[in-house]
Amino acid sequence: MTKTPEHKPDPVRLDKWLWAVRLYKTRALAREMVQGGRVHYNGQRCKPSKQVEVGAQIRLAQGFDEKQITVIKLLEKRVAAPIAVTCYEETEQSKQKREENAQARKNNAFFAPHPDHKPDKKQRRELIKFKAR
Repeated sequence: MTKTPEHKPDPVRLDKWLWAVRLYKTRALAREMVQGGRVHYNGQRCKPSKQVEVGAQIRLAQGFDEKQITVIKLLEKRVAAPIAVTCYEETEQSKQKREENAQARKNNAFFAPHPDHKPDKKQRRELIKFKAR
């Protein structure tokens, strides 16, 4: 009986993996986020060319939120969203923190209400006149 060699997945760059699993819209954006220090690999800043490993912890910024994820599967090519979600797992702490932040933003919106419509030309002139006083 012969042993079959274990299939090791090809190494994947961090920026490419972030793009492939749809955490960032473009690979260039993923690269900028890594270079800007907005993505941490196993708790440390790294370069976009860092090789991703299964089981690694990645902390990344997305808009107003910050996610903490664990790598489950390596991908090099961009895939459909339902498949991409299966390649990483977000930690419970991260999910809870994002929900709390979303609720805080929602509550804050009550104190800064938006008008139903934009002011028309006459109202804009009145606002400009009022501010000029």
